[in-house]
Amino acid sequence: MGLVRLGFGRQHLCLLKRSFLLLKLTAVVFAVLLFCEFLIYYLVIFQCDWPEVKTAAHGSGQKTLKAMFLADTHLLGEVRGHWLDKLRREWQMERAFQTALWLLQPEVVFILGDIFDEGKWSSSQGWADDVRRFQKIFRHPQHVQLKVVAGNHDIGFHYQMSTYKIKRFEKVFNPERLFSWKGINFVLVNSVALEGDGCHLCSEAERELIEISHKLNCSRELLWWLRPRLILSGHTHSACEVLHGAGVPEISVPSFSWRNRNNPSFIMGSMTPTEYALAKCYLPYEDTVLVTYCVAAGFLVVLMLVHSGLLVSPFLFGWNLLRKFKTT
Repeated sequence: MGLVRLGFGRQHLCLLKRSFLLLKLTAVVFAVLLFCEFLIYYLVIFQCDWPEVKTAAHGSGQKTLKAMFLADTHLLGEVRGHWLDKLRREWQMERAFQTALWLLQPEVVFILGDIFDEGKWSSSQGWADDVRRFQKIFRHPQHVQLKVVAGNHDIGFHYQMSTYKIKRFEKVFNPERLFSWKGINFVLVNSVALEGDGCHLCSEAERELIEISHKLNCSRELLWWLRPRLILSGHTHSACEVLHGAGVPEISVPSFSWRNRNNPSFIMGSMTPTEYALAKCYLPYEDTVLVTYCVAAGFLVVLMLVHSGLLVSPFLFGWNLLRKFKTT
């Protein structure tokens, strides 16, 4: 009878140890997933602040507009997009965008081209699926404006561009070329059609710009027949800056996709009708996430080896070493 009770006690103790190990493994996995897939976006984007314009808006009676500028999201399509790559990249962009909306509270968001990776050759069904995924990732409250500009991956390069692809894009995204808010005018340009070779689509794009210039009472001798104080463009995947002949700065908005950069970023702009200030907000390094997962995996392996007796517990090893040092 005593042997039976002893055997039952050992079996019960072994079951408790296994349950405790499973609990520890589950807690570690949950904590790592919570940090790498949720908390890291808040920790990184929380460090971003809206830049201040030189002339305070409240002092001049002007209202400051807070705008986010991002580009090159490159949502993968049905041809080149592996399902695992899609799942990972789109989850990263969704968490980054939704976290930025919640923390930074922008009033308007501009996405400057190359929204999709295969828009230039996607089928009708593939296009519809890409649009559905885009609307899920970049969902936003009604009080936040979202303005999208076409890129070469959306409608094709100059020699691939067609009226059908442009109309398909404009059917989903508002085709307005002039957007004004708080006294600030934004001209949304299809730069793919600015080849200047007199093609039908190029002539139409130039005609639209001339109409806008008439609305804004600008001179044809000025840059693009307008007089911008700042030009923002996509496609280069970086944040380089160049100056045009009229001294107008052009800033290339960096890529928002982890497929193009290890730590993507976007531009934050504080703007008034007379002044503007820009700042760059970085997103989490992918290397940080990968290293965290590798360290967590190594820790889980050590836990299982210690539990199975194949590896001495570091605490027990340290205690025995300390006792041995004291006895000597």
